[in-house]
Amino acid sequence: MTDYVSIRDLAVSAVIGVHPWEREIEQTLVVSVEIAADVAKAAASDNLADALDYSAVAETIATVLRDGKFRLIETAAERIAGRLLADFPLSWLRLELRKPIASAPAPHATLVTSAPAYTAVITLERGKRNSMITKELVPLAVPNPS
Repeated sequence: MTDYVSIRDLAVSAVIGVHPWEREIEQTLVVSVEIAADVAKAAASDNLADALDYSAVAETIATVLRDGKFRLIETAAERIAGRLLADFPLSWLRLELRKPIASAPAPHATLVTSAPAYTAVITLERGKRNSMITKELVPLAVPNPS
């Protein structure tokens, strides 16, 4: 059986985007991550040392986003996933990174245009989802052909 630890709707202000005006402001990115983790030991001991420290995971995500100053959310998502897999004992994760897109400012204007707003979303999975499952393999009795 595989257990999952999730962090949902982590909002992080960061510089991200390809347009010149985006490089001058911080925008709010929203991250959700689902992580395969064995929670049995932590549940039995009730000790943080035996658990995946989701506060540390959330802080790692925020640090990667703030320090990265990425142009693309695809790059940001890949860097977050790589850092989490490198820094924590994880075998699998699914990460969703959302970037609400406000209307772009018109050239030489102080107000935004009336272009519609939307949310860009990248979802990726990395690692092996079922690698935490351990089973005892019992050899099958095979009849001797002789």
